[in-house]
Amino acid sequence: MIVDPALLKTIPYSCFDCLHIVLKKTLPHVLPEDLRVLLEVVRRASFAAAAQELGVSAAYVSKRIRLLEAALAVKLLHRTTRRVAVTEEGERVYQWAQRILDDIDHLVQDVGTTRSEPRGLLRVSSSFGFGRHVVAPALSQLVARHPGLQLRLEVFDRLVDVAAEGFDLDVRVGDEIAPHLIAKRLADNHRVLCAAPAYLARRGTPRSVDELSAHDCLVIKERDHPFGVWKLRAGAEARTLKVTGPLSSNNGEMAVQWALDGHGIVLRSIWDVRADLAAGRLVQLLPAWTQEANIWAVYPSRLSRSAKVRVAVEFLAQYLCTL
Repeated sequence: MIVDPALLKTIPYSCFDCLHIVLKKTLPHVLPEDLRVLLEVVRRASFAAAAQELGVSAAYVSKRIRLLEAALAVKLLHRTTRRVAVTEEGERVYQWAQRILDDIDHLVQDVGTTRSEPRGLLRVSSSFGFGRHVVAPALSQLVARHPGLQLRLEVFDRLVDVAAEGFDLDVRVGDEIAPHLIAKRLADNHRVLCAAPAYLARRGTPRSVDELSAHDCLVIKERDHPFGVWKLRAGAEARTLKVTGPLSSNNGEMAVQWALDGHGIVLRSIWDVRADLAAGRLVQLLPAWTQEANIWAVYPSRLSRSAKVRVAVEFLAQYLCTL
């Protein structure tokens, strides 16, 4: 049986019972594999990129999309030589595909012989520095404890759209989180102002936040950081400062290294500079002024019942408490 295209527009997306009606009565020829192929093509806007991600040929991807379009009797994608665009029907099928595949994963977890043991692929994203130094070692321990899990970690210098980009979990430093996402606080964290003794000997130590504008500041454009804008708080008092300096980067690790080299003042998470402060390689400035930047586990609401996500979030919270 072929689904009526109008059905895709009339079924409420939130109707869980309708999901089973669609699966049983109208989509007998749709394979989960075809839906997974569609998700990758839409996310990457490219047949070739989707094929590379899935480890198959571009011809295979094209064939699965053709079969899916034939089964649904709708055109899902507009294809040109340069890019792939999603049709209106394709966008709706994309949303359903995410829901259906998540429910399949939940079904497997629920009826498996080891219900408490998470299984399958968990796709995790994080920022460059935190992902490399903290999240990667944590996930190494997580997969050792739960061998049924497969972990894929990707790090970025930008804020990730978790749902749209196909991630199950984003481990994030910073408190600005979209309301449609679920966020679990993993650990407390804040950013501090610091500089090397050599820089302070050469340029002097700022005695107030107003003096920061006269100093060389190492500006970071990383994920949720607005470029050249530092939002600081001391108790109930809050200040937003515009800072500048000769060096800037989209990578916090490089900015910290420049600070260690004596090039200026950096605003960086305490987890990243704690050892340098303790060793005297950096000096904390204006200690009353900090920027709150807690550590969060962020994931789409559709994964609120996922055993994989739950186990990972609980483990990360425990792991971060030991740091």
